[in-house]
Amino acid sequence: MKNAIAIITARGGSKRIPKKNIKEFFGKPMLHYAIGACQNAGIFSEIMVSTDSDEIAKVAKDGGACVPFMRSEKTADDFASTFDVLEEVVANYQKTGREFDTVCCVYPCVPFLSGQTLQNAYNQLAASDNDALQPVCRFPVPVEWAMKIENGILIPNDRAAQQIRSQDLVPKYFDAGMFYIIKTAALITEKTLVPAKTMAYIMDEREVQDIDTVDDWEMAELKYKLIKGA
Repeated sequence: MKNAIAIITARGGSKRIPKKNIKEFFGKPMLHYAIGACQNAGIFSEIMVSTDSDEIAKVAKDGGACVPFMRSEKTADDFASTFDVLEEVVANYQKTGREFDTVCCVYPCVPFLSGQTLQNAYNQLAASDNDALQPVCRFPVPVEWAMKIENGILIPNDRAAQQIRSQDLVPKYFDAGMFYIIKTAALITEKTLVPAKTMAYIMDEREVQDIDTVDDWEMAELKYKLIKGA
């Protein structure tokens, strides 16, 4: 892992929160938090934003990231996956003669992500023989205790499992949805962000917050005030 690129995926056209990637969050565009975390990590040879929006591209450059090329139509529609975006970025850099050993995909709405977290995660992967790292967060309660509703009646998903003590169950984790670090060779060969040899980086739940809806955004504001004293 000699050199790494941070690819911040910031497509335009957010419907539930208009322009959420560049919407102001405590005095600066949301995107600038992702860029700042990458800058503070001190581990990237290049910090770029992949976008199809000229407006987002300008905000990205104002924040210190580069936008050497715009997304193609293929990777700018609603059906393109994050892998599709990363594959295109890697290919475009290769055309200019630049290659990176490691790709770090960072999502644009991550106001709680710190440079230290990215650095720690990168170093954890570098010290292993694994191909990728994914941040995860532990479910607050055992998933085995899940319930479902059928015809208005609450039913245990697995009645027997509900009798098992929490300390006797193996902890389960969910994708934190903040970033992924992948060795480029594994990304291209296995065509996924989570190849077979993907290790976990366990996040504190206070650092994890989905921001997909207006309610999510408001919750993020409350958490930011509490954690940062804003």
